[in-house]
Amino acid sequence: MKRSFVDLHLKIAPKETHALQNAVQRATKFGYRHIAVPFTFEPSLQEIENIKNICKNAGINPILRADLHPQNEHELMNSLRRLRRKFDIICVICDDKEISRQAAKDRRVDLLNFPNFDFRKRFFDRSEAELAHSGIAALEVDVAPLLVLAGPSRVRFLSCLRREVAIAKTFGVPLVVSSGVTEERFMRMPRDMASLSYLFGLASVEALDAVSTNPLAIVLRNRKKLDDGFIAPGVRVVMEGGVL
Repeated sequence: MKRSFVDLHLKIAPKETHALQNAVQRATKFGYRHIAVPFTFEPSLQEIENIKNICKNAGINPILRADLHPQNEHELMNSLRRLRRKFDIICVICDDKEISRQAAKDRRVDLLNFPNFDFRKRFFDRSEAELAHSGIAALEVDVAPLLVLAGPSRVRFLSCLRREVAIAKTFGVPLVVSSGVTEERFMRMPRDMASLSYLFGLASVEALDAVSTNPLAIVLRNRKKLDDGFIAPGVRVVMEGGVL
């Protein structure tokens, strides 16, 4: 089966145009067809168009993504209200337990990302997974730390990932494997990313789904919702008629 590979977390700063162009061109050569460059701020229309043009010129489908790093639940709610209909993907960076819990149960959140290497500050447990399953959030795993950590730190981090992935699979939480790289030299081909995910417990098909089918399904689902004809899940405006 031919797969359409996706990297939802190419963390090159949107304002670094030259670095971004090089990274997007490399992504094309590596076989990616869709990428997301995350915004950590609310962009202008010009900044969004710049990203779209860079991607389209390289033959890649651009995905608009916002990374939210709220300081409290109130800030999270405000950001979701303001940004949900402006982006294809909303990810919450989870380094606080209460914010993680709130993000997991909010159906406006697509991805949960746990950036901390310290297992005591990673909050994806059974309670978090149950909330995510009740909502629609997927667990995003960045492979970038596996490329830079070494020795005991890498072993501990892999142990955390194995535990979290096992919990996610138990509760039916979708898994997305992204690069999370901030430099072009750390980029990897999609099948290499899938191979790295074997280290934390994904089987062959699961690993390939995590870099293709799963992230693309989230994007397509949200783009349908952002369409003007969307009313509710399963309900769309097909044709508008006049008054009889």
